[in-house]
Amino acid sequence: MRERTLDRVRKLLAKAERTDNEHERATFMAAASALMAKHGIDSLPPAGTRQTPADRIVTLPPPWAREKARLVSLVAQAVRCRPLLIGRGDGGQRVHVFGFAADLERADVLATSLLLQMASGLARTEPPAGAVRAYRRSWLLGFTDEVYRLLCAAEKRAAAEAAPTGTAIVLADRRAEVERVVAAHYPHVRMSVPRTSGTGYRAGVAAGRRADLGRTGMSTATAPELGR
Repeated sequence: MRERTLDRVRKLLAKAERTDNEHERATFMAAASALMAKHGIDSLPPAGTRQTPADRIVTLPPPWAREKARLVSLVAQAVRCRPLLIGRGDGGQRVHVFGFAADLERADVLATSLLLQMASGLARTEPPAGAVRAYRRSWLLGFTDEVYRLLCAAEKRAAAEAAPTGTAIVLADRRAEVERVVAAHYPHVRMSVPRTSGTGYRAGVAAGRRADLGRTGMSTATAPELGR
């Protein structure tokens, strides 16, 4: 990303982190996510410009490797990448993410931050006695679903507000190009929906709604592990 954009995002997040007012914090974080989405639109090339999608494989270690992989997948999907869960490998669950360079970059920045936030948020929860693991898993699913909803809303607004009249055509062409690359790698894709029996889903949704959708400059190596 352009350094100026990153600097603006950092300043918004610093304001969000300094305030104890939930309304102010939500406002600053919404502005940060909107700026990230606008950057995605601003990075689009002119119609007719040829670019080639790239790809990367992300490995998510245990504990909660599948839930982490789902977060990475939905964040990538929200910012116009195409993720596929390809199962367990050396080190954990793997997600193969396809997309154009600017979108892969945004997915990486957001997912790195949100994995950290999900870990710290889960550590602060107090599950009911007797159903700890089910509660925590449902909390993780709720957090991820709400973050996905908020990111999709920001992306939709940014696309609607874009000045160039050909934006929709460019986005459609890029989606089709990414899908062609995915199909070449994986001609048979099976869809799956996670199931949950815990009661922490709504609490996870509330935590996801408060998540910082634009934090940058973090390393996954310093992320606190999600509790079992």
